[in-house]
This record gives sequence, C-alpha cells and structure tokens, in this order.
Amino acid sequence: MVAEKTITKPSALIRDYELVLIINPGLSDDTANATVDTLKQFITTRGGTVVEVAPWGKKKLSYPIKHHLEGNYVLFKIQMTAALSKELEAQIRISENVIRFLVVRVEI
Repeated sequence: MVAEKTITKPSALIRDYELVLIINPGLSDDTANATVDTLKQFITTRGGTVVEVAPWGKKKLSYPIKHHLEGNYVLFKIQMTAALSKELEAQIRISENVIRFLVVRVEI
C-alpha cells in the first residue's frame, strides 16, 4: 500500500505595499475621486486593506506621458497578498483614467 502525500499550500502572506497613481489631469475632480474609490473597493472586496490614501495633487511630470505634461498623483498604502497585487496591476492597466502607476512592496 502506498501512502498518499498531502500537499499543503503555504498560507498567503499579507504584506505592506505602496501604490502611486498618476491620474489623467484632464479629468474632473469627481471622476478622479471615483477612480480612487473604485480601486479602494477593488482592494477591499478581495481581502486587502487600504491603510491610507494620500492625494498629492497636480504636479508637473518630468517628461510627457501620453501627451500630458501634468498629472494628479495619489499614494495608497495597502496591505494585501502578492496574488492580489498582480490582480490590482491588471485592473489598473485597463483603466483609461490612470496614465502611470507603480506598486512597490515595502520592507519593514
């Protein structure tokens, strides 16, 4: 008789991340806020936690991105799994309101 091996998955680790968005400066404040709220909802419904959202305001870009010289910057501090970070990146890529983003894992 052959003993069955049980394969156990390592538990998904919750890690700290920072997300910086550059939102299209041509959007109204309501649309920009709706974009931020949509991303917050996306994160929380999938088990992540939004610790802080800090709008940095409209700033000049170092170089033109998609023909824009300015952008509305928003910083998110998030706790989530690595799998959720990949889902989040895919969700942001399809958003027409975001012209650039960066997700970074924070080492504490």
